[in-house]
This record gives sequence, structure tokens and C-alpha cells, in this order.
Amino acid sequence: MRTAMLVALPAALLSLAAAAPAPVPRRAPKLPETIVDLTHPFDKDTIYWPTAGSFVLESVAHGVTDKGYFYAANRFCAAEHGGTHIDAPIHFSASGRAADAIPIEQLIGVGVKVDVSEKCAKDRDYRIGVADITAWEIRNGQIPQGAIVLLQTGWSSRWSDRVAYLGTARTGAEAVPELHFPGLHPDAARWLAESRQVKAVGIDTASIDHGQSQLFESHVALFKANVPALENVADLDEVPVKDFMVAALPMKIAGGSGGPLRIAAWW
Repeated sequence: MRTAMLVALPAALLSLAAAAPAPVPRRAPKLPETIVDLTHPFDKDTIYWPTAGSFVLESVAHGVTDKGYFYAANRFCAAEHGGTHIDAPIHFSASGRAADAIPIEQLIGVGVKVDVSEKCAKDRDYRIGVADITAWEIRNGQIPQGAIVLLQTGWSSRWSDRVAYLGTARTGAEAVPELHFPGLHPDAARWLAESRQVKAVGIDTASIDHGQSQLFESHVALFKANVPALENVADLDEVPVKDFMVAALPMKIAGGSGGPLRIAAWW
């Protein structure tokens, strides 16, 4: 009996295998129809906070080697906070996550764009309030939980002009009181973090707080909830108000308070 069972078992398994449906081949992933790069390039003209140094790129090699092949390599030096970059929560929160500790899924999500450029054109110190965001929701529906909210002030168009973008051409600590650009009101920062539980908030200015801020309360409110800020975002005029995706992937600096960011939207 035991011998018969051993002989019959392989035959039964073969029969089941033959009857099983063939595996369905996986579809190759496709790129979305539209992809927009929301990143300013890093070069000698990149705008940094007045107290930070400029971006420096030094050539290590560029040319044909003695073995006959072309070879190029550079080294760069940059502050964490300048150009299109991320502010990690630890930037203004002792218990906040560092740049490398932000979960990657928090940096990818459904995008929402709130355009307040008309108001900012009339007031360069404008602070985007809860009313601006709820007005957006009346027109477009509630911001989904876990969204990445991008705030368009129109400042990206000023990027090539440091005075127009920051409000001053000066550098150093004495330049900070002269900063003038829009930002997010602290009440709206708290509301986005607590009432909408967003993943991240981005803006097309040099700071999530407006230029005249002295206490950086919007930074504090967001980072207390471990919501990072994306600053100096570019070309938001090319993005729809909703129904798109965002990926904001920074340099993974261990223990970093921020870092250079490559951000893109697609739909």
C-alpha cells in the first residue's frame, strides 16, 4: 500500500500542475503622459539663505585620459538649505526626524496645488491662511489625508533676480531683516498638519515662513508633527490644481537637517 501511494502522489501532483492556469505575464510599467520637473538647477547662481555660502562646483577631471577615453568628475560644496531643498523636521524640532529618517513613502503622494499668486503679487509679505486653503477646498473638494500640498506664490518667476526673490541683495546676518517674500501662516501650518494630516508642504519661496518671520512658527508647527517642508520649488504654474502625483526625493544625508531636493509631479 505504501509503495502504491508513493507512486500515485507524483502523478497526482503532475495532474494538478497541468490543470493550473498559466501565470499571467506582468504588464511592463509605463511612464505617465506628463512629467514636470519642479527643481531649480544647482549652480553658481543658486539662491541660498543670506547667511549661507553659495553652491560651489569644482572640476576634478574633464578630458581625454592618457589611455584614450574621456573622463569627467567634479566635487561640490553646498549648505543643506538652499536651492530647491527639503527642510527635515529636525531643522526646528529636537524630536523631529532627520533627512535620512523620513520614510520614503512620506515623500511620494497625491499632489494638491493652492495658487495664491494674485494675493502675493499685491503683498510680498503675504501669509497664506486657512481661509485660502478652505477656499480651495470649496472649489476642488477636501484635501485628501496624506496629500503633499504645494503652495504657489508666483515667486518662482523671480528666481533669476535675487533682489526680487529675497527682497535684498545683501548677504550675512544683516540681510535677514531685509527679507521680503510670502509664506505660510502658522495657523494654516497647524491646520494642515492636524486637520488634514498632510505628508509634506512645499512652497516656491525661500522659506515656508514669510521673509519677515522672526520666530519661524510655521516651521515649528509643521516639524512638531514631523511634516517636512519643501522650499524653492520651481515651475508650479505648469502643474494642475489637483489629480497629480508628487515625488520629492532629497539627498539622504545621515542626521541631516535638510538637503538638496529633486522634486517632480506627474499625471
